[in-house]
Amino acid sequence: MNEEIKTAAEAVEAAALAGLYEVHCDPKARNAASQPIPKAITDTPAAEKSPAQWAYERMILYIRNFEEQLDASQEVAMGFTGGDAGVLRIEGMGYFDPDIITFYGVDGSGSRTQLVQHVSQLNVLLRALPKPEEKPEPTRIGFQLAQELDKSA
Repeated sequence: MNEEIKTAAEAVEAAALAGLYEVHCDPKARNAASQPIPKAITDTPAAEKSPAQWAYERMILYIRNFEEQLDASQEVAMGFTGGDAGVLRIEGMGYFDPDIITFYGVDGSGSRTQLVQHVSQLNVLLRALPKPEEKPEPTRIGFQLAQELDKSA
C-alpha cells in the first residue's frame, strides 16, 4: 500500500485542478502547477462549473504565472494566430456562461480591442511587451484577476 494520506483541503484542490501538470527543461522554471491557487478556484469542483468559468479561472493562473516571470519594463499581451491581427495588451478578461471567454485591451496602435471566443476555440499565445513609457509601473492583470476571484468567493 503506497497511498498518500491527504487533508480535506488537498483533496478538494486536487479535484478542482485535476490534470494540472507541467514539465520544463529548466528545473527552476516557474510554472502554473507550482503556484498558489486562489481559494475561489478550489471552492467549487470543476464538474460544477460551466466550460466558460472553468476556462476563465485556468487562464488567470497561466496569465499570473507568466507575469511573475516579467521584469518591470514588460506587460502581458496575447498574440493572435492566423492573419495580421497583431497583439492585444490584456487589460481585462471575463466570461459569459456557458461557453464564451472575452479579453479586453488595446492593440499595438493603441486602439481599444476586445476578443470574444468560444471555449472550444480557445487558443491564447501570451507575449511580453514593453510597458508604455508613460506608465511608472507595469500593469499586472493576472494578479488583479486572481484577487477578484477571491473577493467573489
